[in-house]
Amino acid sequence: MISYVTLGTRDLQQAADFYTSLLGDLGAKRLINMERIVFIGKNNKEPMLAVCVPFNKEDPHPGNGVMLALAPGSKELVDQLYHKAIALGATCDGAPGQRIPGVFYGAYIRDLDGNKVCFNHFG
Repeated sequence: MISYVTLGTRDLQQAADFYTSLLGDLGAKRLINMERIVFIGKNNKEPMLAVCVPFNKEDPHPGNGVMLALAPGSKELVDQLYHKAIALGATCDGAPGQRIPGVFYGAYIRDLDGNKVCFNHFG
């Protein structure tokens, strides 16, 4: 159902490098490179992440209550993505941990532009 999600950036190359590196171990790569937008994913038939310079050329604004959630497949991969994101320059917005016992495990970061991202595992 979801085709892609877009996150705004001030620096397209930096954001594309960040997410390509972060998600590369999950099989993601740059699929489409355009002047103001880059699509990252496994292929264009599965949901993708796009980073873009806003069309109106104004600064991007991370939304209050807006968050991208990525499910890598295990608690261990949640931890790995969180630590990799921090090493790539992201900031902590909630260290890895069990949020709802037996149901939800998550870790939260803010990317280089302040967008909120959750790495999570249900079950």
